[in-house]
Amino acid sequence: MRASYIKDLATWSSEFKFCVQVSVRFSETDMYGHLNNTIPFTYFEHARIEFLKEIKLMNNWLDPASDTFPVVADLQCDFAKQVFFDEVLMIYVKAAAIGNSSVDIHYMAQNSEGDIAFTGRGSMVQIGRHTGKGVPWTDEEKLLFTN
Repeated sequence: MRASYIKDLATWSSEFKFCVQVSVRFSETDMYGHLNNTIPFTYFEHARIEFLKEIKLMNNWLDPASDTFPVVADLQCDFAKQVFFDEVLMIYVKAAAIGNSSVDIHYMAQNSEGDIAFTGRGSMVQIGRHTGKGVPWTDEEKLLFTN
C-alpha cells in the first residue's frame, strides 16, 4: 500500500475492531462487472454511519432538537485490488485521530480471501446547526471514539 496515512500496514490493519459487510451490486459495476470507482465512498458512508450508531454518537445528531451534526470535510480512497460484481467485502472503520471538533476516520475493505481491496481516510467535523462552525467534542464524546 502506498497510502500516506498508513505507516505500517500490519499495525494499522490490526487496529480495526468494527466492520460491516457489503455485497457488490450489479448497478455498482461497469459493463465488465468491475466496481465503479465512486462506489467505495458509498461503502465508507454506510460503514461510518453504522460505526457511529454502534458507539452511540449518531443518536444525538439524529435528534432534530440537537444543536450539532457531523459533516464530512474530506475523503479519499486508495485502490489495491480490483473488485467485481457479487463480491462480498468487509468494510472496516476506526477513528484514527481525534481533534478539537474533528475526527480522522480510516477505512479498510477486505475481500472474502482477506485481501485488502481498497483503503481510505476522511475527516469528519462536528458543527453547530445554527452557526455552521466547528463544535468541540466533549470528553465523553472523545471516549466514545476510543473505546
